[in-house]
Amino acid sequence: MENYTYNSVWLQLEGLQLSKEYVYPVFLLLFFSYIFIIVTNAGIVVLIFYDKILHQPMYLLFCNLPFNDILGNSVMVPRLLVDLLQPPSERFISYYECAIQAFATQLFGTVSHTVLMIMAFDRYVAICNPLRYGAIMTNKMVVKLTVSAWGVAVVLVGVLLGLTIRLNTCRTLITNPYCDNPSLFKLSCESVVINNIYGITFTVVLLTASIGTLVITYTKITVVCLTSKSKSLNSKALKTCSTHLVAYLIMIFSGLSIIALHRYPQYAIYRKFCTIFFHIVPCSLNPIIYGVQSKEIRKYLSKFSVSKKISP
Repeated sequence: MENYTYNSVWLQLEGLQLSKEYVYPVFLLLFFSYIFIIVTNAGIVVLIFYDKILHQPMYLLFCNLPFNDILGNSVMVPRLLVDLLQPPSERFISYYECAIQAFATQLFGTVSHTVLMIMAFDRYVAICNPLRYGAIMTNKMVVKLTVSAWGVAVVLVGVLLGLTIRLNTCRTLITNPYCDNPSLFKLSCESVVINNIYGITFTVVLLTASIGTLVITYTKITVVCLTSKSKSLNSKALKTCSTHLVAYLIMIFSGLSIIALHRYPQYAIYRKFCTIFFHIVPCSLNPIIYGVQSKEIRKYLSKFSVSKKISP
């Protein structure tokens, strides 16, 4: 077997290949999107921890989502903004930084699924077992669900990146706006059969668990709503579940688009924009979707705005 010993410490990012007239508009769009994501998501987290009324399992579990959104975008967007202002020939990144970025971006996508799974469980208990909700969704259970969502994701992604890092590299060009696992193991000239098998298994297991959890919980919630004559219960279920479903569908569509386009090199430009939208779009919409639909958050914001008007 041929021995690969290239293993360059420095890699080159292809990034977004834009004509000069589009560089600054795209830069400003990404910059303000990033600021919006950080401010809104951090604001939601601070609001939930500040207001004791919001110290409920639903909101405490939701805090995982904005925290993950901030983490995922902070690893990807600032580096992308810097690269946009540099010519393609000068977009270099160290292999170690690239591996860390690949781990963080992969973790972001995985945690997005696991967090929405535990949030679906919370909604199931709240609507299908309202009398036992307080006994089941204790602070201890919230901590267990949170640790499980992050722990499972870290282990799965750790194995995924470990299989990639073990490979020797013979190429240096990352054909992506940022480092991710597929782009990283494509640098190797060794056999990546194990990587492909684990990657496909990883994706199938995650999507099956994610979609399965959503289908099972929503089916049971629908049955309860159809058999119940309580208008308040049906209204509550519609509001909470619709926001959860919208956020999930946006995320799943963005993720599947990236996976599909990785198989078609001729659509590389569309894949690049999809990978960016996977971070920007769901993370921008999550605080709006959950914040606007939440009665408690709306009440707090209205009280805050009224107090600001009265104080002068």
